[in-house]
Amino acid sequence: MQKPIIYQMLPRLWGNDKIRPKKNGTLSENGTGKFSDIDDSTLEYLKWLGCSHVWYTGVIRHSTQASEEGCMPSHPQFVKGKAGSPYAICDYYDVNPYLSDDPQNRMGEFEQLVKRTHDNGLKVIIDFVPNHVSRDYGKVHPVEGHPVLGADDDKSVHWKPENDFYYYVGERLTLPTPCPKGMEPYDEFPAMATGNNCFNPNPGINDWYETVKINYGDEHTPTWDKMLDIIEFWAAKGVDGFRCDMVELVPPQFFRWLIQSIKSRYPELIFIAEVYKKDLYNQYIREVGFDYLYDKSGLYDTIRSVVEKNVNDDGMPVELWQSATGITRNWQYLGDLQQYMLNFLENHDEQRFASDFFGKNARNTFAPLYVSLFLNTAPFMIYFGEEVGERSMDEEGFSGRDGRSTIFDWWSLSSVRRLRKMISTGEYKSLNKGRIVKAGLKTEEAEIFCRFADATRRACTDEAISSGTTYDLCYCNYASEGFDKNRHFAFLRDYEEHTVLIAANFSDKEAKMKITIPDHAFEWMGIPVTDRMYPGMHIEVDVPAMDASFITLV
Repeated sequence: MQKPIIYQMLPRLWGNDKIRPKKNGTLSENGTGKFSDIDDSTLEYLKWLGCSHVWYTGVIRHSTQASEEGCMPSHPQFVKGKAGSPYAICDYYDVNPYLSDDPQNRMGEFEQLVKRTHDNGLKVIIDFVPNHVSRDYGKVHPVEGHPVLGADDDKSVHWKPENDFYYYVGERLTLPTPCPKGMEPYDEFPAMATGNNCFNPNPGINDWYETVKINYGDEHTPTWDKMLDIIEFWAAKGVDGFRCDMVELVPPQFFRWLIQSIKSRYPELIFIAEVYKKDLYNQYIREVGFDYLYDKSGLYDTIRSVVEKNVNDDGMPVELWQSATGITRNWQYLGDLQQYMLNFLENHDEQRFASDFFGKNARNTFAPLYVSLFLNTAPFMIYFGEEVGERSMDEEGFSGRDGRSTIFDWWSLSSVRRLRKMISTGEYKSLNKGRIVKAGLKTEEAEIFCRFADATRRACTDEAISSGTTYDLCYCNYASEGFDKNRHFAFLRDYEEHTVLIAANFSDKEAKMKITIPDHAFEWMGIPVTDRMYPGMHIEVDVPAMDASFITLV
């Protein structure tokens, strides 16, 4: 069974080859990627990399300031950035015109992308944004035969079960942003509640002021049926799964009903929940029915704190929450929920690992990567460009120099341009640094790529990783020579008669670990005793600073 590996891609940025994008540039000035840039060569590469799914982020039509390439501009007073947020949906039944070569045929081009993706052996995931829509949702012509949220709302009351939105009767919206000179201020009357549960007509600058909150009620309402219709629309176009945005802001009973309803017709659809409260994990898997959950608040936050402590080591004693022992505590807390977690080091919300705000250097990636990728059979997510150490330290415009690849601006990433050039040559298949450098990557990018790709491909082909059981070796090595429980992490993966050892060093100093494999590991994992493997054995492992080793034992 293949370990699920999801490649998250923002098409707007993926295919943009603009060499010198302009800060706060317009669509005409900075350009954009297209559906057609995600060609067979790209998809063949993703399959080779070990991916099973592609999450096309920012496909569904959202508000934007652009008026070119088939776009209908929204009022700039509430749109975040020249491009606009992909999570401020203005039409659930459309794709962004700017992503198509022919805006009049944009849905046809998306359908061709879905077919290309499937033809290359990959599955398609898109966003489902159930909690909020753009402030001017519904401004574009509705797709015939499908409902428009709020069309039949009674705006004379703040709330009623049948309404899709919340209203502040007799009050106008007051936005926290100034209106551009020469324009009339954006007018919303009556004001509507803002997407992040800001229940007043005066959202602040840190609120999601570009969005309005959707009302679900506590029991089945017409809104539920409208949202199911959206999922059915995209499932019928061949979409294989949905990454569901901010599910904790939507009643869980709605999701339980939605997932049960749609899976009666499309049983293979997968639903991934963006959740942050660990005490809700069990509910969302066991009761609601999600297939996978972000483990942002668990493994990601734990690993990040360990990395940050060591790349910024100030010589102070390591506190418990900064210790690698937290990795053990996390899997123990999760228990058998671990297989439903989506592990990652990067996504569009988080800072890039190689940025100045996290790991500082892509060469520091491999200790956290080997743990996140190899620790269990749970799916893993790659954020486009991560495999070549994209730093995202540009100052793009609305998104400042914050270590994130902007989702608000028209922009182009230099490392991704070089990655796409290498993909077009096919030289990546050799995993030869010299040939890859000649094909387009810089020397350091090629070094990162060769290690990263070797790891992701191994995760899919090595049965101990994709299907095997895990044994955490840390508890029996706290007193072992050269083993630092706060900065080192070691574990076994075993499948039938194949066993591997992974040792990660989160320290900024080289480690010489003498790792003990106890009798219990042989008994619990059913590891056969051979001339190479025996109970109570010791293995000496040298691991470079901020790196990891993968050792095949049997």
